[in-house]
Amino acid sequence: MTALYIILACGALALLLVAVRDLARRKAVRTLRETPLSESSVAVLEEHVPVYRRLPADLRPKLHSYMQEFMATKVFEACGDLEEITDEMRLLVAGQACLLLLNDRNGCFDALGSILLYPNAYRTRESLYGEAGFDGENDVRLGESWDTGSIVLSWHHVRHGASNDRDGHNVVIHEFAHQLDQIDGWADGLPVLKKRSLYPEWQRVFSAAYERHVQRTEDGRRTVMDSYGATNPAEFFAVATETFFEKPRVLKKKYAELYDQLATFYALDPLSWD
Repeated sequence: MTALYIILACGALALLLVAVRDLARRKAVRTLRETPLSESSVAVLEEHVPVYRRLPADLRPKLHSYMQEFMATKVFEACGDLEEITDEMRLLVAGQACLLLLNDRNGCFDALGSILLYPNAYRTRESLYGEAGFDGENDVRLGESWDTGSIVLSWHHVRHGASNDRDGHNVVIHEFAHQLDQIDGWADGLPVLKKRSLYPEWQRVFSAAYERHVQRTEDGRRTVMDSYGATNPAEFFAVATETFFEKPRVLKKKYAELYDQLATFYALDPLSWD
């Protein structure tokens, strides 16, 4: 009996420690999110991220709160010839990535631990899904999203994507859309939706839009979204998300149902920001 009491006491103590640690973590996160973004940080966003200038005033504090948590909880690592990680780098990555969190349903990319920054495009001998590079030897990359808790980005393209918010190309939004897609463990173009009842309509709309995009790409016709979205459903979701934020008017015109699904998922309407 004594041994049983000891086991039960140890179990109770372990549960108490977990509860205390969880409470402390939630308190720390709440403190981070309640801390206003500095004026100098806001000035950097205003100068370098045009989509931030278009963001409605009532959404900015929410974006700032997610950014504070993001920058405090993710480890940024300089790779290749990049000498150091600067505050500007953290702000530009966080300012764009956290746009995807404003629906308050996806935590703060909780499975993500590190952001690896290269100075420019980089080469890898493996593709995103662990296969050989597309040229059989190596593959030039602008970014990657790993399901092991890391994202890799080219700083040059992070900055370029931030400065041009109308071309439909944004490596940060693209790779962090993959992170949302991977929450359930699969990169399949089907992120976790708010309600189970929403899945059939999402599947119908996205399947039709994806097939249409693939067909237009194969026919060599002009496409609203980058042709890379025809690679597979996961890439289509990421490319569609880029287009949603950067070319909302034309996406709504050409793929109205797709736009509406994304607007529901992200709880945002970038079209109204203009």
